[in-house]
This record gives sequence, structure tokens and C-alpha cells, in this order.
Amino acid sequence: MNRWKFLTDAIESLSANKLRTALTMLGIVIGVAAVISMLAVGQGASSSITSRIESMGTNLLYVMANNDVTNPQPLTLADAEAITESGGAPSVLAVAPTVSRSMDVTFAGTSTTTTIMGVTLNYSTVRNETVASGRFITQADIDGHATVAVIGSDVVDELFSTSVGVLGQKIRIGSNLYQVIGILKSKGGSSMGSSDNQVIVPISTAQVRIITRSNARDEINQISVAVVDAEHVDSAITEVTSILRSRHDIRSGADDDFNVMSQEAFSEAATQITGVLTIFLGGIAAISLLVGGIGIMNIMLVSVIERTKEIGLRKAVGARDSDIMLQFLMESLIIGFAGGLLGVLAGWGISSLISKVAAFGSTSLNAEISLSSVLLAVGFSVAVGLIFGLYPANRAAKLEPVEALRTE
Repeated sequence: MNRWKFLTDAIESLSANKLRTALTMLGIVIGVAAVISMLAVGQGASSSITSRIESMGTNLLYVMANNDVTNPQPLTLADAEAITESGGAPSVLAVAPTVSRSMDVTFAGTSTTTTIMGVTLNYSTVRNETVASGRFITQADIDGHATVAVIGSDVVDELFSTSVGVLGQKIRIGSNLYQVIGILKSKGGSSMGSSDNQVIVPISTAQVRIITRSNARDEINQISVAVVDAEHVDSAITEVTSILRSRHDIRSGADDDFNVMSQEAFSEAATQITGVLTIFLGGIAAISLLVGGIGIMNIMLVSVIERTKEIGLRKAVGARDSDIMLQFLMESLIIGFAGGLLGVLAGWGISSLISKVAAFGSTSLNAEISLSSVLLAVGFSVAVGLIFGLYPANRAAKLEPVEALRTE
């Protein structure tokens, strides 16, 4: 029997029981759709996080306190100034020390919790922050301890619902009123938090009015360091580490009371986390494919029982065991392959729906379907059809012609 005849006979056999074939195929469709959509969401999340991190600048270091050591010294403004003024860090372009605190911000009875950032003039350059309207913090604002604020787009949405007429309004932070002088251009979230959900004030104002502990007035939470170019990131880390170790009197071999991390390190960590999550979600979704495979085996066993007499007749007229086995394997493979293709289409539709729902919720998530995930899902569905079709096909091939013909 030629191979084309096997295919046409398999299609005819499956078409004779359309509803049963469709229900059997449904398990494969659901499994493949789940795998495709989960992998697409994971890949989309990874790309979104990576692009947001890179939007902050690739030549960026973060210096943060490490409180896990004995008697740690806090980071101070003097530490930040020493990095650029000591001459020991030629790879550093600029630094931006910041103080931060989570607080409620209120306008006209509407309140939202956000991050208050006290910044210096270099913050906009180092952190690649730009204003969509208005202006940024100036040196005059810092020198005069001005009660002015630049707010993120999420804060605008929460407090005002519109960006029209926001400039010049006064918002309340703690017990003080701050005049809105600018609105940040939306950038979305990042490994360091969402820049859209923050309020920026002069660092001098934050030290007096936001940081309430008098002994913490000179302390800062973080130092952002801009490196001259990507090739000097490693040397900049070495230089910054050397300067701070000297200032904090850290002996050789002792643990640092600060951490220096690059933007690339954050990006790699985020990629690893989302990669593990994607594999985990894809693995869970693949379980439904196995359930679909069990459905194929169940239906094919029923088909063998129903067609026992047909099998006996074919063997009586010369069909070999391999012919019978190939006939039933072809049917299970068709179910697996067709279910895989339909599952890809369903997965594409689910992924598109997830992207639209995320966009409706103001979340940047573009589910990405890759060719590798499509080939993986379809290949797995075909393998499921083959593996779970082997036993029924082998059982059909082993039937004795005489016994099969006696079956009523």
C-alpha cells in the first residue's frame, strides 16, 4: 500500500466520526494554545523589562548601601562628590545622588502613594529623564530649598486624570505644598521601579522636609553613576569601589558596606528571572498536551475495537502488520499535527488578547510569538500523537485475522 493511500484512508476514517475526532483534537489545541500563549507572554515580558532598563541608559551604575555587614557606614553626599572630585574615577562622567521615601501625595481630596525623589541637577542627565511639559529641577531650586515638584505620568493620572492645566497646581506632600513645575515623559517600569510613579523634588528640600530624622540629613539612598561609555563600565566599577572603600575605611579582605551594580547586571538578572518563569509557565501548559495525548490513546483504542473486523479483513487479503500499524499511527499523527496548527492560531489569538488587555490597563506588554516556540509546540503535539498512538496501533497490528473476523 503506498503512503498516499495510508493518508487518504486515515482522513476518511477520521472524517467518518467528525465529532469524536474534533473533541479528541480539542485537547491538543488547548495544550498547544496554552504553550504558545505562555511562551509569548514570557518573551514579551522579558523584552519589555529589557527595553525599559535600556531606556535609562546602558552606561549606568547604581551604588547602594549594604546593611548586611557589621557596622556599615551610610552613603552620603560627600561620597557622591568624592567620586567625581577626587580625580580617582576618570571613567565616570557624572553622578546623581538621591534620597527617596514612599509617601502619600494629595490634591483636592484625591490621594495616591508614590515615591518622593530628592535629586540634584545631574539627575535628569544621568538617569535619562526628560520632561513632557514644563521644566526640570534647577540649581536655583536646590540652592533655595524650593518647594517645587516634577511629577510622573502615573501620578498625573491618579491625582488629576488629565495633563491639561496641571502645571502650576499645588500638591501636598506631608505637611507642605509643592508647586508642580513639570511632568515627566512616560518611560514605564524598570528594575529600579517605575519612573512614572514618582515625584521629584530638590534634594535640599527633601533633606529638610522629607527625611525627618535629623541624624540622616546628610545620608542618601543611592548614587547613580554615568560612565563615559560602555567599554569603561568595568573600570568605572573598580574606580568607584576603590574611592568608597577608602572613604569608609574598609580594610583589605573585609566586606564592603555598599554595592555597585551595573545596568547590564540588572538586565541580565531580569532576563534570567523571566526566562525561568517562561519555562515554568510553558512546562505547566505542556501538561495539558499530555492530557490531550491520553485522549488520543483512548479514542484510538476505541477505534481499534470498533474496526476489529475491518482489520481482520485487511489482513486476510494480504495486509502486513506494519501496514495496519502505520494506518493507525497515521490517524493519530493527523490529529496531533492538525491540533497543533489550530493550537498555534488559538495561541496567537490569546496572545493578542493578552496584549490588548495589558494595553487597556496601561501596562506595556507585547506578547511575542517566536518561530522557535511555534516549531516547538507543533513538534511536541506531533510527538504526542505519535507516542500515544503507538500502543493502539501496535494492538491493532497484533490482532489475529481469524479471531478478528469472528468478532461481531
